[in-house]
Amino acid sequence: MKLYLVAGEASGDARGAELIRALRERDASIEFFGAGGREMRALVGEHFVDWADEAVVGLWDVLKKYGYFKGQFDRMLKELATLQPDALVLIDYPGFNLRLAREAHARFPKLKIIDYISPQVWAWNRGRIPKMARYLDLMLCIFPFEKPLYEESGLHTVFVGHPILDSLAARKTGVARDSHLVGLFPGSREKEVRRIFPVMAQAAIRMKSTHPELRFEASAASHQLADRMMTTLEELGQDEDFCAVTVRASHDLMQRAIAGMVCSGTATLEAAFFGLPLCVVYKVAWLTWIVGKQLVRVPFLGMPNVLAGREIARELLQGDATPDALAHATLRLVTNAEQREALQADLRAVIVGLGESGAATRAADAILEELQTPARS
Repeated sequence: MKLYLVAGEASGDARGAELIRALRERDASIEFFGAGGREMRALVGEHFVDWADEAVVGLWDVLKKYGYFKGQFDRMLKELATLQPDALVLIDYPGFNLRLAREAHARFPKLKIIDYISPQVWAWNRGRIPKMARYLDLMLCIFPFEKPLYEESGLHTVFVGHPILDSLAARKTGVARDSHLVGLFPGSREKEVRRIFPVMAQAAIRMKSTHPELRFEASAASHQLADRMMTTLEELGQDEDFCAVTVRASHDLMQRAIAGMVCSGTATLEAAFFGLPLCVVYKVAWLTWIVGKQLVRVPFLGMPNVLAGREIARELLQGDATPDALAHATLRLVTNAEQREALQADLRAVIVGLGESGAATRAADAILEELQTPARS
């Protein structure tokens, strides 16, 4: 059996690696091909492309790298034609993967096409779901409310649960929170760090000026991003004594800090899992923001707020994400124990609502079961 997997950024790479392990436990003879990140490549080998560091966010960033992504798109289609895998498994990264799914279905109508970690079309374009049902054979969703949305269009959908319940459980340390430590989590993409970390750092400077006992620590997704963050601190007249920068240690920091500033994305749900009182921060290019405001149909951006149905964690987005506003919102969490505890209770309720652990196992079972069914006519 041959499976072709495509994941487009660090979080998708982690989910892909979990899925590969689960599939191998069930059938060690499965061959894997495709593209992802360092974790998937380490499991699969040299014929698997590591492109996760090329991930971008926003309309303008995509346009600037159009040639690169078009080249990858064409390369993948050629590989599908050559390899003729049993299934194309797409992991998150909907902007690229849904286009690949549509074209793959048009060229290879008998190919099974499976989407793991359903795109958040419920937030920006529910009308797209019936179109997706035409070229996808199976949708594996990670939030319980997604299943009926896809099934209404006749798309075979399985709710597998959220992968963080497995990936993060073993990383709990039980360490006591440091009442003077604030965590900064500016995102895993270069463009996010470039836009968001300066705001976080300036907010930290303001907090330090009124509360000199506070210390700060920032989490970087790579050494390259850590270097950029240190450069930003130096430009602001600060050094590592003011804000330490650690690499790939976000989960540890989420458990040690008393409060955190967190870039919107997967990290907000990870923070919720670890019970970190947080403010949600996000900034993109203004063109992307203007277009996005016309498309998004949900009132919140941070996933804990989306799942709670209300703003349990303060959101500071785009023009509202100023150093002063962020400093004020974070200081309220640092200095007000009652507010911290109320937020932590809300975060626990959000995590309980995600169901049970075992997402990768259920996803693997659903994929193998789908491959036993006849191809669409």
